[in-house]
Amino acid sequence: MNVSVSDILIDLVKTASVVVVFAYIVTRTRFFSDILNKQFNIRNQVIAVLLFGGLSIFGTYGGITLPSGAIANIRDLGPIVAGLFCGPLVGLGAGLIGGIHRYFLGGFVALPCSLATIIAGLLGGMIYLLRKKEFPRLWQAILFAAGMELFHMGLTLLLARPYDQALAVVQEVIVPMTGANAAGVAIFALIIHNLVIERRTAAEKEKYRRDLERKEFEIETARRIQQGFLPEATPRLDGFDLGAFSLPALEVGGDFYDFIPIDRDKWGLVIADVSGKGFPAALFMALSRMCVRANAMGMSTASEAIRIANKLICHDAKSGMFVTLFYTLLDLKRRRITYVNAGHNPPLLFRGNTGGVVLLGARGIALGVLDNIDLEEVQLDLDSNDTVVFYTDGVTEAINAKEEQFGQERLIKLVVENSHLSAGSLVEKVKSEVVAFSIGQPQFDDFTLVVLKAL
Repeated sequence: MNVSVSDILIDLVKTASVVVVFAYIVTRTRFFSDILNKQFNIRNQVIAVLLFGGLSIFGTYGGITLPSGAIANIRDLGPIVAGLFCGPLVGLGAGLIGGIHRYFLGGFVALPCSLATIIAGLLGGMIYLLRKKEFPRLWQAILFAAGMELFHMGLTLLLARPYDQALAVVQEVIVPMTGANAAGVAIFALIIHNLVIERRTAAEKEKYRRDLERKEFEIETARRIQQGFLPEATPRLDGFDLGAFSLPALEVGGDFYDFIPIDRDKWGLVIADVSGKGFPAALFMALSRMCVRANAMGMSTASEAIRIANKLICHDAKSGMFVTLFYTLLDLKRRRITYVNAGHNPPLLFRGNTGGVVLLGARGIALGVLDNIDLEEVQLDLDSNDTVVFYTDGVTEAINAKEEQFGQERLIKLVVENSHLSAGSLVEKVKSEVVAFSIGQPQFDDFTLVVLKAL
């Protein structure tokens, strides 16, 4: 038979194309997905046996037609793949289909060829079990396929007669058959391994998505809880106007402010800034707020309330964090503030009658550093149109594109120029100016602002 090199190449391309298409379609089916998940049942095993057995029958006729007219077939491919990737029952079943079909075609090599096909499926399944149902690596699958074809050739020489004809057949087909079956197994192994990687990646992405959703839910819950720590609204105080705003740099932050009712004519006003940002600062903020609020409601003086709050914070603070705080006791009847400053930015007091600005500083250090601290207590009377602006450093340290800080001077100028506004309007004015100043830049720090205006 006259077979040209081009005919051999055409047969090779045809066979490879069929194997690739078959492998891709089969591995994307639902039954094969169940097998990959080790979810074996009678239905998916029967389907696998029929499909890979059919591939074995196709392999008897398909392959590479050699110059002598013999076909370097890929009959063992179906049972090998079935055994390696689906287990011994499927491998044996596919091998029986392909082997019995080959046996009834007859010929002096019918018996060894049939036995080799059956044994290929069975041994592939045994390897599957030995590997504890884990798929072989690419090189292992190729090596097994090549070894099975060499075994096939040896069985032919052992059982087929006449021996001379068997030897001639083996000499002609051993290299192309070994190569063709090894290549076919390699195609299947690559596609299956890629599928496993795709599924693993998809599962990891899904897990990551669920984890992300859970974390986002937890963060949103934490944000809502922290927002619940801040006053829902500013209280209505006889003779005074209040405004407040707070925006964390991250989802949660360490700034807080509070309005604490002491008695009918007295209120405690707090603004504080915990060192750091994010969840650690938020937790420390909750501790600090609780300690300050509890003691402010039970102490008659501002300094005593904060000194005892500091002891409690120091007792529970193990992380090395601290909090700067400004606390003032507002006497509505006397229109007087009594304040302590625990290392915080000094608030601005704009005097409406003179137009001057006073910085409300006092001797004191941050809370959570030392058990015993000395806080200077200062008293000031407020006149009509006096305005006190409490703020955290997120206001003055906001930066623009030139890395310039908003600064205290800009804040003072802004307060002086807009002192006629209500407390709430002044808060909005400062907020909008700081945002405009730092446009395009990430928020540097938590931003908190409280305005108290004497009417």
